[in-house]
Amino acid sequence: MTERLRVAVLGAGGRMGREVCRAVSEDPDLELVAAVDPRLAGIDLRQVTGSDGAGVQISGDIDAVAGAGAEVVVDFTVADVALQTMRWCASHSVHSVVGTTGIADVDVVDIEELFGSSPANCVLASNFAITAVLMMRFAELAAPFMDGVEIIELHHDDKLDAPSGTALHTAERVDQARRQAGCEPWPADRTASDMVAGARGGEGPGGIRIHSVRLPGLVAHQEVIFGALGQSLTLRQDAYDRSSYMPGVLLAVKSVGDRPGLTVGLDALLRF
Repeated sequence: MTERLRVAVLGAGGRMGREVCRAVSEDPDLELVAAVDPRLAGIDLRQVTGSDGAGVQISGDIDAVAGAGAEVVVDFTVADVALQTMRWCASHSVHSVVGTTGIADVDVVDIEELFGSSPANCVLASNFAITAVLMMRFAELAAPFMDGVEIIELHHDDKLDAPSGTALHTAERVDQARRQAGCEPWPADRTASDMVAGARGGEGPGGIRIHSVRLPGLVAHQEVIFGALGQSLTLRQDAYDRSSYMPGVLLAVKSVGDRPGLTVGLDALLRF
């Protein structure tokens, strides 16, 4: 019998963390050996997730990961905690899969250096929904043929960062695709007067306008709207439930050991 991969989850009590714990517990190739969440330390994981956590008790400190012999850590927390997690993993030779957003580019460079000199690897992705990855790829294909583009991202009202990491990453890729095709830069915004401050959204990579919506009842949604003479193209991706991220998370958990250093985005794990 093949030995199962030992996994720990940080942020286990959060909405994404609970979903990850359930997914790992139910996967025959994985074993959930530790769960960390300072807010719920001492509670049996089964009380939080509602599924079989094999008697795992939630810990309040990341050192429980080492004690449990975890080979991969999955982090869905907040940016500051995720940075600490990745640094800990690099120094303790434990692979990490991180879905936390709001991590600055300068910190990504630092993390890349850490994992470049560590036997451990890391997969860092702003979105683990495979449909989101496809949306970004389709947007890249469309970019050279369109005359303008704006992005609208919509999330639940508890999301702390805006715009979303997915929206920023989409803008970066769309702008890069246009540049690589030798196209002119996107036209400048002609709005002369904002009657309400911020009405035109924020200016993202390549000058692309990004608009953020935060409402109860939403999970994660994004539209990339292209315009051209007499026509438009709208690409929309919807995640109606957090379970939609789990195939991508599990793929990253099982693949991270074979991806040296830092891998940014889920694209590299998929075959287009």
